[in-house]
Amino acid sequence: MWQLAQSFITVLFMCLLVYFGRYMVTEYLNDETNEVDEWLEQNELGDYKKLYKDLGISTLSGCGSPEQLERLPELPASEERRLRRAATLLQQRLVLRQWLVTHRLQHAYSRLLSLDVSSLEDVYWLEDKTARHALDAKDFAPWSAARRSLPTGKEELQTLKADLWSAVVKNSRHQDAWTWGGMLVVSVSVAGLVTLAAVTQPALAPEAKHSLLQYVTGKYLHPPSCKVEWGWTEPREVGDCMCFTVHCFQRNGQPYPVCDTDQLAVNIAHGTRKISTVMELGSAADPAQANTARVQFTVRTAGLYIISVMIGGVPVSGSPYRKWFVAGAVVARRSRVRLCGAALVASVGHPRRVHVAPRDQWDNPVPHTDYTGFSLRMNRLGQPEDPKLSACGVFTYDAVNVQVTLSLTVPEPGVYRATLLYEDAPLHNANIDLIVLSASDTAIVQRNISCKQHISYAAQLLAAGNKPRAVSCCLTSRQLVLKEYVLKVIPRRITAFRLCPGTRLILSPDPDNPHSRGGVLTVEDGAGPPVRLSSAERDLIAATFTQLRSEHCGGDDSFKNKQDYFYSEVRKVHARHPHDKIAIRVSRAALLASSLKATKHLSMQDWCKNFDVSFQGEQGVDWGGVRREWFSLLCTQLFDGKHGLFVPFNDSPTGLVHPNPDRPPHLKLKHFELAGKIVGKCLYESALGGSYRQLVRARLTRSFLAMIIGTRVHYKYFEQDDPELYLSLIKYVLETDLDAAPAAELFCCDDVYDRCGRLLQQRDLLPRGSVTPVTNANKHRYLDALAQWRLCTRVRAETAAFLRGLATLIPDNLLAIFDENELELLICGSGEVSVADWKAHALVAGAGRDQRRLMGWFWAAVANFTTEERARLLQFTTGCSQLPPAGFQELNPRFQITLAPTFGALPTAHTCFNQLCLPDYDSYEQLVRALLWAINEGGEGFPLI
Repeated sequence: MWQLAQSFITVLFMCLLVYFGRYMVTEYLNDETNEVDEWLEQNELGDYKKLYKDLGISTLSGCGSPEQLERLPELPASEERRLRRAATLLQQRLVLRQWLVTHRLQHAYSRLLSLDVSSLEDVYWLEDKTARHALDAKDFAPWSAARRSLPTGKEELQTLKADLWSAVVKNSRHQDAWTWGGMLVVSVSVAGLVTLAAVTQPALAPEAKHSLLQYVTGKYLHPPSCKVEWGWTEPREVGDCMCFTVHCFQRNGQPYPVCDTDQLAVNIAHGTRKISTVMELGSAADPAQANTARVQFTVRTAGLYIISVMIGGVPVSGSPYRKWFVAGAVVARRSRVRLCGAALVASVGHPRRVHVAPRDQWDNPVPHTDYTGFSLRMNRLGQPEDPKLSACGVFTYDAVNVQVTLSLTVPEPGVYRATLLYEDAPLHNANIDLIVLSASDTAIVQRNISCKQHISYAAQLLAAGNKPRAVSCCLTSRQLVLKEYVLKVIPRRITAFRLCPGTRLILSPDPDNPHSRGGVLTVEDGAGPPVRLSSAERDLIAATFTQLRSEHCGGDDSFKNKQDYFYSEVRKVHARHPHDKIAIRVSRAALLASSLKATKHLSMQDWCKNFDVSFQGEQGVDWGGVRREWFSLLCTQLFDGKHGLFVPFNDSPTGLVHPNPDRPPHLKLKHFELAGKIVGKCLYESALGGSYRQLVRARLTRSFLAMIIGTRVHYKYFEQDDPELYLSLIKYVLETDLDAAPAAELFCCDDVYDRCGRLLQQRDLLPRGSVTPVTNANKHRYLDALAQWRLCTRVRAETAAFLRGLATLIPDNLLAIFDENELELLICGSGEVSVADWKAHALVAGAGRDQRRLMGWFWAAVANFTTEERARLLQFTTGCSQLPPAGFQELNPRFQITLAPTFGALPTAHTCFNQLCLPDYDSYEQLVRALLWAINEGGEGFPLI
């Protein structure tokens, strides 16, 4: 009986001590938690209290730590920016407070905050007069001394801030240590009593994760005892699906069956990019693997990756890990010739260098390339391959620029075709036309290029069934013009071609003298019928044209290099124009009219200036924000379909806008010219970089973008620009045997109706089109003519006005180096595509375990994509890289993912319905490879047709 009473008293005393210790812990944690909660409330982030608590972030230093922010799950872009802004401001304030503590001025912290001094940078700008009034007399002297001790250099200031932040974190840990050290006395005093109870009771508190017996025996998950087993050997090439396994152990070394509640988190970063992972816990097939977690991720960019593995906020043994991934083997179709157009010009006996960028399958530069794998095939135009000519090339490796250099030295003048190969496979842009000139011809071409006037050559215009006509071929820095002289005196312009990459010269040998520099020359640009010329000076014409085009339309074939080249050339064009401020005063109520009035008399030099915008009746200083607001509002007035200047076809749900040929009476051609000037201004400001960068928020049709760069428009553009017409007519004509379906008779003409449905005119699309039926033989001509009429001819005046305004700031030859998708990315930018918003508003057809697995892989792949790749996926699926203002929730129709009844094939898309058809795949790696192939190779098919 006495033993029972003694046990009861012991347990009661133990409970009192435990309660007292628990009270001390709770009070300390509550103080810390209240401080964090108060900070979240002050920054309107109260919704994240539970998230911070679950992640174990309980101190202000943890809230402001960049390392802790990396542990946060993926959030919408706007919310992530808010959290990072608040954390940055908090870190600045903590650093300021630590600096004050260092100089024993911590009591002045609140008074400095009242003066809007919240960072060390603000200390520099606080005037002594203001500080003297705010601080006590005894504090001003140490304040002045502390302020003078601040470094003046940027790097020294960053070092000081880093040291102060380290002190903040260290002090926070010391404070925790002192608090827990005080409670250790209580813990030791009850340890003996608790041990007895712990043997028989599972836990001392309802919320405890482990009993004391588990702590004593080590039977609990211990992150420092966990190990990571890497599924690859180093160095590892990029491209494959990387996999590693986390083995979880108890502190006593026994395996621990891991589950979702153990808070296992894996963060992988490559520079500033976060890499998404796919994690599988345990193994249903093998119970012996219950303590493992299998993590998969995809690496496509070579470089250093930081891998952090944490359990309950505690890193496992060795975390974080540093893993290097190297580029793979050279792949011919990815490797490319740098800065190469359709042709190159060389001189006899002088080496012409060609630089090749070796790339792996994922477009990574491949260093230490074995250039012996590269080879050259060469032949004279119109003749078979000549082994002697193929030996004219010598390959060397340039380790500094990570490229292979080919030196071509040809002994005889003429036109040659060179093909570059790697391991007998042609490169991405393998075929090069080489125009080799004699020394005298080279001097003539150099004089032509340096001449500021046009250069003329005599030629003959060849037409089928007609007698050749004598013409003059005139070359300038902007165009190639064919002229015919009436009575040998009066010039008459026949046609002209823009000097851009879209204009091709096709050389044919002279059948009578294949070794002469004369022959047949075909000029085509895809926007009109090709022109065939015959000239004794053909090689000089082609060489001059090639050199002029290379000089004015340079750039590599990658978008990034094209963009860099474009920006540098725009800056060169306007280098002599100052970027001074010019006042622009507009009315918010009549924004379009007042903006047109304020800018209609501005010269090109004025458009190059920095607009200082002010709204009538509003007070404010334009430090960039007002100007950006004006650009945004004006672009809405110009390019939003609700305002009538640019409209979608037939109220298309895709929302892509096109110039409106039936615009309201108050909208004139000068408004299209203003739209062109605004787009040119945005491109010019973007070329300046920094805070001047402007983007046009518009969803332009592909056909309109094609007209800007001078590409020929064809019927394929209807699928994205006018889905209703494509589904009702174009698709029917393409898929129907018209010769066997006389009931559905169509004629090669187009009827034009007004808004009331009255027939206005019937336009022949082909000669005698109103009486010519559409047959299988002429249906493609009919559809192309329909596209030319509806997409181009009807808006020719509007497009010309737009291009006239655009050319005020941007030379048209610079835009011609881009395709339609690249031009949209250049003008509109890729935008901020939030994967969380995308996933929340996507419609997925199908159900089941396989569907959930495939969707998990898909969203992980999208999260790992770069900004440009996400924009291209959006273009591939919806026809445009831009989203409506409210994001995916306003996309009409909604973004849809349909599981295709195929296996391992490439994904397909229906831009009419914003639908992505996704086949099934064996692995995450196979899905990523198929997606990238589709959006990079299959999303740009139009210009080639």
